[in-house]
Amino acid sequence: MRRRVRFLSAVVVFAVPFVLSAGCSGGGVDVKVSGDFGRLPEVRFPKGAPGDSFAVKTVREGKGTAARKGDLVVADYVGYRWNKGGRKLLASSYSKGEPGAFPTGQLVPGLTKAFDGARPGSRVVARIPPRDGFGDEGDPKHQVGAGDTLVYVLDVRAVYPRTAGPHGARQAPLDEPGLPRVADAPAGQALAVTMPRSAPPKGLQVRALVKGDGPAVRKGQLLALQYAGYFWRDGKVFNSSWSEGHPFGVMIGTGQVMKGWDQGLVGQRVGSRVLLVVPPSLGYGSKGLAQFGIRGSDTLVFVVDLLGAH
Repeated sequence: MRRRVRFLSAVVVFAVPFVLSAGCSGGGVDVKVSGDFGRLPEVRFPKGAPGDSFAVKTVREGKGTAARKGDLVVADYVGYRWNKGGRKLLASSYSKGEPGAFPTGQLVPGLTKAFDGARPGSRVVARIPPRDGFGDEGDPKHQVGAGDTLVYVLDVRAVYPRTAGPHGARQAPLDEPGLPRVADAPAGQALAVTMPRSAPPKGLQVRALVKGDGPAVRKGQLLALQYAGYFWRDGKVFNSSWSEGHPFGVMIGTGQVMKGWDQGLVGQRVGSRVLLVVPPSLGYGSKGLAQFGIRGSDTLVFVVDLLGAH
């Protein structure tokens, strides 16, 4: 999977695993897949080398929103490397006990094509030749050679469109002295946040702007979310999922994100829009994060939409 350097990979040790789409037949692909949706599939390969064309097949049809480029797909998966020397299992969400988060449009071309049109509840199988995968260079980090075909089986749990937002009971507009004011914005855009002229609070501040109608977020879950981050000092946005063009997936409550997120988002309900004011000690500490212009003294403000938890 292609991964660009982005802010969230600094907020999070980004938990999107080595994921590419899974293989079965369609147009000459003769990999056989069996088993129930949501459970480790049995994958049987034929003798010999794989074909050199891309192929995808939906072996179980789901319902709901069909995935399109720019959406976030949450899916369970197994992924194999296949060449004339044989095949090898490279990755499995089942062994890790957590699904993968796939930002379509940020993946190798074969994965983006495999997810196109997939609906929650679908099992998709794809064979991805090198030209639709990692090309002539391969990906040594993930044990993929230049001539390797990738075969993945994907059980799609959920699809989150790029315009996804909160759902629940909208709270009264926040007009609390010493805290930022948040104004609505059209779907798919970062919200306008106005900072107070006072000094920032010393401790973490958490306010629900929309109280979600879903279950409470638990430690160790994969969250699908939209977010924007702002500097307290001048109100400028330093990064957002809306500017990146797709929602994100992060593991919460396990130390993979900044402490302010772990402490502030666990216990909130899915569907919520949450305002977080994060002091330096719960953000990036005295070192800050120079690549995003974050100083060691910066208090950071986030608006986070909790789209789903898995």
